[in-house]
Amino acid sequence: MGLIKAVGLVLHPRRYCPGVVGAIADWAATRGIEVVGLTEEIAAYRNPITGLGTAEVARRADLLVSLGGDGTMLRALRLAHDHRTPVLGVNLGRLGFLPEVDTPELDTALCAIDEDHFTVETRSGLCITSAGESVVAFNDIALIREPGRGMAAVEVHIEGHPFVRYAADAVVVATPTGSTAYSFSAGGPIVSPVVEGLLVTPVAPHSAFNRALFLSQQEKLALRILPTSGQVGVEVDGRLVAHPAPGTLIDIAVQAAAARVVRLGRTTFYQRAQRKLQLTGSPGIS
Repeated sequence: MGLIKAVGLVLHPRRYCPGVVGAIADWAATRGIEVVGLTEEIAAYRNPITGLGTAEVARRADLLVSLGGDGTMLRALRLAHDHRTPVLGVNLGRLGFLPEVDTPELDTALCAIDEDHFTVETRSGLCITSAGESVVAFNDIALIREPGRGMAAVEVHIEGHPFVRYAADAVVVATPTGSTAYSFSAGGPIVSPVVEGLLVTPVAPHSAFNRALFLSQQEKLALRILPTSGQVGVEVDGRLVAHPAPGTLIDIAVQAAAARVVRLGRTTFYQRAQRKLQLTGSPGIS
């Protein structure tokens, strides 16, 4: 008997992949493993898959398989969060930072996991709390100006004290996992995913201080939207979740080991970063 009794599928919302889903269903059938998925996502497939609600998929599954790219993987991590279910990322199309294998390697990868030949890489999350409501991000939280409504004016509080003010198009707070996403595009550094901390990066800042900050996971971070700020939106892993009013204080805390990503030792984070970012070096440097 292997480790897996049930495998859960998390599918890209706009990619129909009957060949990959069928391969997983056939592999599971040969080992007596149940395949489950979100009812609305599996409706288009004819394979023997048990449809479940959002809260039930990660509870039932011993492994979640994300079929897509980084966006699908982030959604799988959110589904897995409450039960700390390990997630295997499978690339469909463009290379992502988070997925571990491409589709030709899928059968071998599933066998290795079922036979306990894998490791789990924990990833931190960010818990954002405001007005009694909490949401967890695995990539980043961004306070973004609304077009035509002025700059986002944000005061950064560290350990309960104001530290710096940014006037910018956005202020991004990223996990190490998210350092290669929005924060990177704004000029932030690449941070190893094994580091526990959070990265604060202004986007197109209009202020004298325009540098990013990196805080340890123990330090308390809060962002206050200044009274002079234009209207801002709060995005959590790219999803718009709120339009806080000027004066709002938003607490952000690191949640250690919030996600568990399956690794099979095929590539390192830096190899994936090289390929994704096409880091070939500058012309003329040998």
